[in-house]
Amino acid sequence: MKIIVTGGAGFIGSALTRHLIDHTDAHVTVIDKLTYAANLESLAPIAESSRYKLLKLDICDPQTMVEVITEEKPSTIMHLAAESHVDRSITGSRAFVQTNVIGTYNLLEGARAYWNGLSDERKDQFRFLHVSTDEVYGSLGAEGFFSETTPYDPSSPYSSSKASSDHLATAWQRTYGLPVVISNCSNNYGPYQFPEKLIPLMILNAIHDQPLPVYGNGQNVRDWLYVDDHAKALCLIAEKGNPGERYNVGGMNERTNLEVVERICELLDELKPSDRPARSLITHVKDRPGHDLRYAIDASKITTELGWKADQTFESGIEKTVHWYLNNEDWWSVLRKGVYAGERLGLETQTAAE
Repeated sequence: MKIIVTGGAGFIGSALTRHLIDHTDAHVTVIDKLTYAANLESLAPIAESSRYKLLKLDICDPQTMVEVITEEKPSTIMHLAAESHVDRSITGSRAFVQTNVIGTYNLLEGARAYWNGLSDERKDQFRFLHVSTDEVYGSLGAEGFFSETTPYDPSSPYSSSKASSDHLATAWQRTYGLPVVISNCSNNYGPYQFPEKLIPLMILNAIHDQPLPVYGNGQNVRDWLYVDDHAKALCLIAEKGNPGERYNVGGMNERTNLEVVERICELLDELKPSDRPARSLITHVKDRPGHDLRYAIDASKITTELGWKADQTFESGIEKTVHWYLNNEDWWSVLRKGVYAGERLGLETQTAAE
């Protein structure tokens, strides 16, 4: 089995790649542009494997995608490469459209050209897994869950670009017969996450005795999914999912943003006590524009049809995560010093030329 993982040096992509090398016999080729959010240190645990290969390539280059897919001859393409941070999409939406929409189009076309040349048996075995987000569904009220049939209603430039790529993936399955499967996941967290995201940002700010910025009143709700559980789900979907189907992947761990930050503070007070409680650093700041109130996923389809369930609760997963950041300063200190120091993003007005 040969698998291409796009975006394999990112947070979820590296977790997936590590899982594939550690727990399957697959040969894995990572395609990654190595932008600010990619980190080769996240792949260091499997870098010496003879079944792992990294190619620094841009999915926005259509000819290169055709060539690399043809040369690698994959049985599966797992497409995770994306611009993914909502705040960055507010002030720099062009990169999100270019990568998430045009890049996905290039991969679908490259995969289609390759797939059309396969034997009937290999055509039947081939899968293109398009990995997406629950943010395409928009915002929930106090009750209810996103299901695979929930209408799309994206709010941000990021979620709109992902919704667009989902529609492209669906169309390539329906129009051309390309065996595409789509997954939509809830908020991921865990080791190796880039520090602009909520959980690592709060951990690292607290360690440095810096304010913990909570948007608005902190009552926005997210369903939290431990990244290793997500990696296992993606492998199951790629192996057993039916072409043309989509599968929601959620942790069934709803928490308000404020509850998440408060739990991090409690853990840090236990594990790395300071002169004052970490909770005293919590600072409510101006809310994000278009901030969806609540996301919650109904993951019963993947559980019933494919036999997946999350191993980690939020309590077990957040403890593992805080421990990891405390014990891996070498990984995150370089990022905090040279790439992202914790500054607020997403409030400036974007110009059309950007």
